[in-house]
Amino acid sequence: MSIMYATYPMAFHTPGGGEIQLMSYYRHISSEATKISLFDAWNPRFAEHRLVHYFSCVGGSFHFCNFIKGLGLPLIVSSSLWITSETKHLYPTEEIRAQLGLADRIVTNSDLESHELSKTLGISIDRFYTVYNGVDAIFLKRPSPDIFRELHRIDTPFILCVGNIEPRKNQAKLAEAMQEFPNHRLVLIGHVRDKTYLDQCIKAGFPDQVLYIGVLPHDSVELRSAYQACDAFCLPSTLETPGLAALEAAAQGRPLAVTQVGSTKEYFGDTVEYLQPDHPDSIADAIRKALQQTPSQTDKLTKVGAGFTWPQVLKRLQALYDSF
Repeated sequence: MSIMYATYPMAFHTPGGGEIQLMSYYRHISSEATKISLFDAWNPRFAEHRLVHYFSCVGGSFHFCNFIKGLGLPLIVSSSLWITSETKHLYPTEEIRAQLGLADRIVTNSDLESHELSKTLGISIDRFYTVYNGVDAIFLKRPSPDIFRELHRIDTPFILCVGNIEPRKNQAKLAEAMQEFPNHRLVLIGHVRDKTYLDQCIKAGFPDQVLYIGVLPHDSVELRSAYQACDAFCLPSTLETPGLAALEAAAQGRPLAVTQVGSTKEYFGDTVEYLQPDHPDSIADAIRKALQQTPSQTDKLTKVGAGFTWPQVLKRLQALYDSF
């Protein structure tokens, strides 16, 4: 079987979780039996593929998906999207509904996402198919925290947040909440999608409390060392489905404070501290509780993270491909 992977043109300009997911699918699914190619606008070779798997519902995606269906090819769409009846006014819902309406199957990251999209967009639940997010096996290995600390000359306790720097990731409110922890720094890692927002994040904390490291290669020892070096990991996003970085931090055995908006509870259950992203006090309270977690609690969380390795979760995706 030959499968084409495609996404919107700007996706890999500042890659985030969706792009890591796409490339993880590519690495772990591609085999002699299932050959996957990445869409090449200069040499698309559509007719050589059995089906097309499109990632994202970013505006404009409808046109590519509509073209694929015009060719008579089966279409799978990964939504990675959390829309509710309360937030649908913030999205081009008619275009998203039209795009998902073209798909033979809609792949979501959780049952919660499937049911929420089905209810909000009026699409039959039978069209949805859950494939959980995963973590690379390298995140089960734990390098020394000193690697990261020495590279960046950090000798104080710190809270870590890994993710693209943008309003949806909500780092500014996290920085504001960090004023409750004057002895801790806040370390941010990720692509800057909004330079003005990064400046806002840095100003929101105490002077010199917020440290932006930049981008670290996803497979680097340095990134895993950053997880090991932090006192707790916080993902205060306005929504998550559920956030690859949170799964990675869990696999690394770090205490977690994560948003309660989205599908995080389907993954983490009672092993993490949940926060309301709109309220710095709630973020601070979740961090405070995460810092107090016992080794037995973090051991339980580690088992959760280790249960979502890509080879395990992608068995369902392979089964979906095989059904076409």
